[in-house]
Amino acid sequence: MRAPARALLVVFATTCLSISIATDTIDHAASITGNQTLISAGGIFRLGFYNPPGSSDARAYLGIWYAGIPVQTVVWVANRRSPVVSSPGVLKLSPDGRLVIVDGRNTTVWSSAAPTRNITTKVTAQLLDDGNFVLSSDGSGSSQSVAWQSFDYPTDTMLPGMKLGVDLKKGIARNITSCRSPTDPSPGAYTFKLVMGGLPEFFLFRGPERIYASGPWNGVVLTGVQNLNAEGYTFMVVSNADETYYAYYVSDPSALSRLILDGATGQLQSYVWGNGAWSSYWYHPSDPCDSYYKCGAFGFGVCEVGQPPKCSCLPGFKPRSPEQWEQRGWSGGCTRSANLSCGSGDGFWPVNRMKLPEATEATVRPDMTLAECRQLCLGNCSCRAYAAANISGGISHGCVIWGVDLLDMRQYPVVVQDVYIRLARSEIDALNAAVNSRRPNRNVVIPVVATIFGMLLVVAVACCYFLRTKAVTKRQTGIPPSTRGDVFPLGVRKHSALSTAQDRQLNKSRMSSEKDLELPLFDLEVILAATDNFSADSKIGQGGFGPVYMAKLEDGQEVAVKRLSKKSVQGVVEFKNEVKLIAKLQHRNLVRLLGCCIDDQERMLVYEFMHNNSLDTFIFDEGKRKLLGWKNRFEIILGIARGLLYLHEDSRVRIIHRDLKASNVLLDKNMIPKISDFGIARMFGGDQTTAYTTKVIGTYGYMSPEYAMDGVFSMKSDIYSFGVLVLEIISGKKNRGFYDDELDLSLLGYSWKLWKEGRTVDLLDEAMGGSIDYSGVLRCIQVALLCVEVHPKNRPLMSSVVMMLSSENATLPEPNEPGVNIGRSTDTDYSQTHTGTSFTGDAMNDR
Repeated sequence: MRAPARALLVVFATTCLSISIATDTIDHAASITGNQTLISAGGIFRLGFYNPPGSSDARAYLGIWYAGIPVQTVVWVANRRSPVVSSPGVLKLSPDGRLVIVDGRNTTVWSSAAPTRNITTKVTAQLLDDGNFVLSSDGSGSSQSVAWQSFDYPTDTMLPGMKLGVDLKKGIARNITSCRSPTDPSPGAYTFKLVMGGLPEFFLFRGPERIYASGPWNGVVLTGVQNLNAEGYTFMVVSNADETYYAYYVSDPSALSRLILDGATGQLQSYVWGNGAWSSYWYHPSDPCDSYYKCGAFGFGVCEVGQPPKCSCLPGFKPRSPEQWEQRGWSGGCTRSANLSCGSGDGFWPVNRMKLPEATEATVRPDMTLAECRQLCLGNCSCRAYAAANISGGISHGCVIWGVDLLDMRQYPVVVQDVYIRLARSEIDALNAAVNSRRPNRNVVIPVVATIFGMLLVVAVACCYFLRTKAVTKRQTGIPPSTRGDVFPLGVRKHSALSTAQDRQLNKSRMSSEKDLELPLFDLEVILAATDNFSADSKIGQGGFGPVYMAKLEDGQEVAVKRLSKKSVQGVVEFKNEVKLIAKLQHRNLVRLLGCCIDDQERMLVYEFMHNNSLDTFIFDEGKRKLLGWKNRFEIILGIARGLLYLHEDSRVRIIHRDLKASNVLLDKNMIPKISDFGIARMFGGDQTTAYTTKVIGTYGYMSPEYAMDGVFSMKSDIYSFGVLVLEIISGKKNRGFYDDELDLSLLGYSWKLWKEGRTVDLLDEAMGGSIDYSGVLRCIQVALLCVEVHPKNRPLMSSVVMMLSSENATLPEPNEPGVNIGRSTDTDYSQTHTGTSFTGDAMNDR
């Protein structure tokens, strides 16, 4: 390695009027200024200040470009966001071991990240022949001493040996972002980056919108990049506990190669230098079928040479809108031709020659065989498909399971790998019949047996239904409750026998299915005695659907009684809905329903009593806020996340809450959070992920934009509400308030402003006492901003949210600007209803 104190050989280059310093290294005693440059040891790369060609002003940037070719080709820019406008710019080492750029006024316009290693007086910065600018903590230049390197912070160019992805140990995400224009290297509209979760996959973004995906990595190829391999080049994806990245290498060290993200076309383009010019040998997106989500859910693109692009549906699926499909409006995707039975009545159909579906939200089981994966998928109603997770060496390793809609597929002329699509048995029989019809000599016994079996299955189901209905009718009409004993399905003692008149009244109000009786039934007299006739002293809260009372039963048990107001917007349907849903749910972070009472016009729910009331009484109260330190707040955030994860992914039925807010989170005596109030919750079944309603019920400030404005709700709308709630817990401020006098910002807008300005910690509640884990605070704020992104598809699933919150080493994606909610009322304590032109159905079936 050259010593920094060597004599400098000054060479005047009349072609570019620069002063080349014949060294590749600077230390505390040296700097680069004006037209001075460093040059790598082999003369391949040069580093110095430059003015973009064709620019009309004197903006100067510190960049790295090829030294041996006549066309200045910049591959890295340090200060692309902050050009030097007061010349001359100076690059030097600061006393604390950072690289800094100062302008002619001695103002710092850029600095490298703080070194990750202890800095000594021997610290040096060296330009290497691979184009990497490396800061060494001890001057040795060894990989073990690297404290900072430009390869960790790429601009719009990827060079051989550079890694694109995330380093979990360092907490670094390496993305490439296009330049705004040839004369302006500041960040443009396009970014190419790894999205963590499931199988490794890289996405091209235009702003917050995904426009291209590489396809998941299957151990051999990125399944959406069929022409990646080229002679003389080695491409790889590495994924382990420490890092996940894509990299490429060239076999000829003298070959000049680069991959850029073009700011004009939005394409990834690979170039090689030869015959005095750059020539492109690979680019993506390469045809219309590469467009992300082009064919919607369960659809795939077909692009054949000489033929116009088109979309098709997977086997067992049909266009959701045939009219739009005929007009080449494919984004609506496909829907099942036959509903799943959610059990052994389903099966799997293999498809091949496909780019694997997007797998960032899929579940990877590295130790499972495909047979085990099939059984796991068959036993999970949410499972849509499965495939081998890794096919390296021609052997299947592990499996990947899709519990979400299958997106972003296309068909290729070559075999990729099998994906097993879950279908109803009737569809599999039909597909088998179609295959057999093309085989004239095939024995027809199998289809006949399948048909007979299907008929027998239908008969058996009909018999079971008849016997079950008869038994239910007998219980409801001929046997008084007193003869059934005091033990109810949930094993809780009945507190008072119902009179014959009350029993008749109960039967009139009884819910339509036997499941509605799977709760203890409290007598009205018992409730009246326990609440002192609903006295004002017993009242502990007021919700959108009526008052809540603290009650003490005869055995001394303290409970909370939610009394449905006769004027409440929650009617019989919503009451039934809440009982049905909560009776099915059992989780540490969900409030536990103990029973219900139905008597004439009275409808009440009896819950476990929460000694610390609701979360909003703490975080929005000037006095109580001081009692919640950071540790308490973080445990509350994590508890709510786990409860929501259970509702979305782990319960017997998928539940969309639709009204998650601070007043609907209760705190027990140990400050454990419990999600409550399921009056407007929605149960999803089968492969449903999204629903529509013209009756928008919820609380403005917590509603996602797509739900508030269009009536579209899904798991992602709950996740938006969770993000709002996290920001409220951290800040002690209501989202519906306004912050920053000049910009009139809501809490979301204010949080985003602080994030962009690098002042995120200013969001922290000033009333919070005790020790504070600032890295944990920043991680929670970043997760919250990811949850409130404007596009639902960009919001993480709750499984990812819990992982990001729980792991200090998790690498988080960069958030985009949050979605803006409608309405300007600052009152978050009640629900507002926006009703469309027509509405039929109930909360369980609103569309």
